[in-house]
Amino acid sequence: MPGMDKLSSSENVLWSGRPRQGLMLRGADMMMIPFSLLWGGFAVYWEMSVIAADAPLMFKLWGIPFILMGIHMVIGRFFIEAWQRSRTFYMITNERAIITSGLFQQRVKSIELRTLVEFALTEGRSGEGTISFGVTPAGDMFSGLTSWPGVESQPRFDTVPDARNVYELIRSASYEASRTRPAVQLQG
Repeated sequence: MPGMDKLSSSENVLWSGRPRQGLMLRGADMMMIPFSLLWGGFAVYWEMSVIAADAPLMFKLWGIPFILMGIHMVIGRFFIEAWQRSRTFYMITNERAIITSGLFQQRVKSIELRTLVEFALTEGRSGEGTISFGVTPAGDMFSGLTSWPGVESQPRFDTVPDARNVYELIRSASYEASRTRPAVQLQG
């Protein structure tokens, strides 16, 4: 399991897992699929019209990035997200929740359980679910979408099996970690 070599001597692994593997559809795809088909269709129509009209080279080249973005939105994003999930690992220790991921280089995100203020469970009928760490901005209707490159998304354990038990494990580990936190000395 990636990231185990970075544990402190006082840490014990309580749980480890991975997100669901393979291609998958999400609720947010109900909006993205029609939008991506419209985008891609218009980009192809533009490019075909420009070529048929024998327009200047600049107009012919102008449509290519939009076609490539359309291909990504229609189909490519599903493969990139599946690849991202295939390289993602989750771990809960008695001190931290750890997310190890990254397409081209490994990135480790560590969430201290003793300072964890808020986390939430979104659970499906099958028991699979997502555990989000931190506060989700109100009205964030795109939180189910994969993030755009370079944009930091809310840390989460995404599409984990038996999510309620994992959530309860985090709750109890967070409680225990906060109880063992040293008292803060106030200067006055």
